[in-house]
Amino acid sequence: MVCCFAGFTASACETCTRKQSWLLRNATHGRGPDTRWDYLIVAIVALLVLVTLFYSIKWLLFPGEQSAHHIKNIVLNERP
Repeated sequence: MVCCFAGFTASACETCTRKQSWLLRNATHGRGPDTRWDYLIVAIVALLVLVTLFYSIKWLLFPGEQSAHHIKNIVLNERP
């Protein structure tokens, strides 16, 4: 899938570029954030997504359950 878009570059048109803030200039079409609150909301949501991703991967790789009767041991140790 990545190879299909290897040569693809996206940029906003001149009108959209002039309307956007310096941080998002030439990145997307349409209006950019109106106030600093918009940046704060996006930053908080991005932080929540990163924390969720971190813990999802961590607990997937190292669940931490040591009980022999835990459901993961029943599934992992069952022989076909």
